[in-house]
Amino acid sequence: MDGIKRLVAWVQQTRAVRVFQRYSSQRGPILASGLAYQALFAIFAAIWAGFSIAGLVISGDQVLREQLISTIGGVVPGLIKTSAGGAGAIDPDVLLAAPAFSLTLVISLVGLLVTALGFLASLRDGIRVIFELPALTGNPVLLKVRDLVVGLGFAVVLIASAGLSYFGTTGAETVLGWLGISSDSVIAFVITRIITIGVMFALDAFTLVALYRVLTGVRIPVERLRGGAIIGAAALGVLKVLFSAAIIGGVGSNPLLKSFAVILGLLIFFNFVCQVILIGAAWIVVGLDDKGIVADPVFLQKRIVEARILLADHGYASGRPLEHKRGRVRIEREPLG
Repeated sequence: MDGIKRLVAWVQQTRAVRVFQRYSSQRGPILASGLAYQALFAIFAAIWAGFSIAGLVISGDQVLREQLISTIGGVVPGLIKTSAGGAGAIDPDVLLAAPAFSLTLVISLVGLLVTALGFLASLRDGIRVIFELPALTGNPVLLKVRDLVVGLGFAVVLIASAGLSYFGTTGAETVLGWLGISSDSVIAFVITRIITIGVMFALDAFTLVALYRVLTGVRIPVERLRGGAIIGAAALGVLKVLFSAAIIGGVGSNPLLKSFAVILGLLIFFNFVCQVILIGAAWIVVGLDDKGIVADPVFLQKRIVEARILLADHGYASGRPLEHKRGRVRIEREPLG
């Protein structure tokens, strides 16, 4: 019996268990559910506006166009059709065929600003809740500008990753051709997949770093930030593979759900993604606690002052132990009247 108790105590002290305890105690699952709904609306507006603008650049380049579509399909499985007759909520041909400058584009841009900025603001607050920090205060205009910069940065990185994946794959095929290896061979397929997975991992890690450090405004040491971003990016990669293979396939084959299978699948996917983001934040917080690092010293000092005022209002006084000139702070009850 003592051995079982020691085992349970050891398990409870492991970092993974403490991370999930922190995530659960701060209502992480509920936060992720709300964020998933906002993400679903924001991504559709972003895709419509993004393709309307990108059509001016990539409509004449079939290879780059297919690579961008493939990259988006890798980031959010089931969102966009990556092949004729394939599963996907959005047909890229319809988006690229739409006029570049139209009333629809204006409406989609307005919708994108409202939904995307709202999602990023909620995501920032959710991550700060995991850190046990209040909502970020300051000039609301500057906060929206920060959110906009993060959103635009993600779009730029997404396009850049599509280009890197394209040039990396093309370069690998060229080198293999010099070696006499066909682009249809197993070796070529494996190398192409490694390049694609590597680009997706780098994109996810960069995005998480931006969310944890830039969006939230929390000063996180690089070594703690790096660990959370790498673990989160790896979890997102596994999630995308499992989602593509199981969730979309399983839901799509159900005749009762076929009419809204992709939308339902995307909602489930975004819920899991938001949970991974918040769990990654909890991993960082636990790491900070283990090292005795305070995420926001100013806020901590403010809480200490407020606690002292509250205790004083209820008849308590703070001082040093009577038997020591120096030592720990003592809170003792003062006699009432």
